[in-house]
Amino acid sequence: MPPLYDPEQVKPMWQELANVGVRPLNSADAVDAVLSKTEGTVLCVVNSVCGCAAGGARPGVTLALQNDLIPDELVTVFAGMDQEAVAQARGYMSQIAPSSPCIALFKDGQPIHVLERRHIERMSAVDIANNLSAVFNETCQRKGPSVAPEVYDANDSPQICGSSIDRYAGN
Repeated sequence: MPPLYDPEQVKPMWQELANVGVRPLNSADAVDAVLSKTEGTVLCVVNSVCGCAAGGARPGVTLALQNDLIPDELVTVFAGMDQEAVAQARGYMSQIAPSSPCIALFKDGQPIHVLERRHIERMSAVDIANNLSAVFNETCQRKGPSVAPEVYDANDSPQICGSSIDRYAGN
């Protein structure tokens, strides 16, 4: 399926997470390769163009990844862009209603902590970072941060909402 939004306008929303080491997954196979693992921890972010992703989810995740302990793998899928990958990721979270944005921590192949949109829209970026950092401290063993502090400090956090992004017309 083609994306819903202009990929060039959405690129900064991908890049914000990529700049701190979060790898985009663009296909169902790529999602399976990561989320089907039965050992280790994985942070999976269902990114979106909405205001609560811009104001809370993405900046909260990037800040949480400055923690001393972080998940083994950091991945993201983008709602409205790579619909096959998003559907596959949501399949691994079948006990949770589909939500965009959504932040899920998996341990040994199972989601153990999830912040759905209904949580995210009531939290600041700092609240999200504190929530995730606490869970990372209890669950994860990989040494953080995901990137050096100066890389984190230079990261751009675009405050773009979906209402200002063009629908994809195709090429």
